[in-house]
Amino acid sequence: MRLPLRLLACLLILPLFLGAALAQDRPKLKLGFAKCAHCTPLVLLPNYVNAVEVIGFNTGNDVLTALVSKSIDVAQVTYLHYATALDKGFDVVAVSGQVNGGSQLLLANDLAVKEGDWAALKAMITERSKAGKPFRVAASRGNAQDIHMRGAFAKQGIDMRKDVEFINIPNPSDHAQALRRGEVDLICSVEPFATQIRQVGAGKFFDHPYDQPAGRLTNLMVTRSDVIAAERKAVQSVVAGIVKIDDHVAQDHDAWIAVITKVTGLDKPIAAAAIENLQPDYRMYRPQALAIAAMMRDLKYISKDVSAEVARNMDYSFLESATGKPRSELGD
Repeated sequence: MRLPLRLLACLLILPLFLGAALAQDRPKLKLGFAKCAHCTPLVLLPNYVNAVEVIGFNTGNDVLTALVSKSIDVAQVTYLHYATALDKGFDVVAVSGQVNGGSQLLLANDLAVKEGDWAALKAMITERSKAGKPFRVAASRGNAQDIHMRGAFAKQGIDMRKDVEFINIPNPSDHAQALRRGEVDLICSVEPFATQIRQVGAGKFFDHPYDQPAGRLTNLMVTRSDVIAAERKAVQSVVAGIVKIDDHVAQDHDAWIAVITKVTGLDKPIAAAAIENLQPDYRMYRPQALAIAAMMRDLKYISKDVSAEVARNMDYSFLESATGKPRSELGD
């Protein structure tokens, strides 16, 4: 039986339409983020950007690994990860900020050191070192809290390589138990897990480690040059979405609390207290990024001077298009 020509033409064209529809439905970009309070607003990105898939990872190191291995296209990392990646020769391009802050130094409950008393802390560290019982400090190696802590210790004349014993606890959700079990004396943790430690009584607040060159700078959105070349419009839409999300959660704390509890499983009181230590900020701070890179080299965290690479690989064009502001107002 012969099919009418018109019907035959429709049947031939139908796969093309279906293919186009599927291509439109298929996410163009995969974005990875670490499961901390800073990063959780990124789960709202599909509300603002159609062609994006958002994937959660346990740590920023995992996110960076996924980016450089081309498993994802855009990554939420930290300024520390950015400098580390450039030090290793990886192809990373910073396109926006996201959220800053979120660090707390927390002490074991049984330590007789008052909040903010660095002189007493340094004296205890010295005493322990002389007695052959090193003071044990912990963080998740490679995250912003790690560099915040190292910078703050260096500012107080405490040498992390000689004066203390560093313990790496990769997953921040394990920080509370490490303090509770007495495995560490001090830990620099990230929100909302830092607030959880205080609220469950696993440790006590000592200080915010922001008195160092990194200041409060934490999150940075990065991609690769090949992604920009192939999907520039998609990257632009992601950056525009991040700007909108930052403005949204800065005003609507209930929305931020909701995504924190959804992603981390922690209670609302913990999430609500955590965001008091967080600052939505899509700007990229080039001068401070250079200071962070210099500090990381001084601390032997990277092997060489990456100042030129840090400056060269910060692409402000996406933020300029998304905000209508010149780079001079965007942290350059």
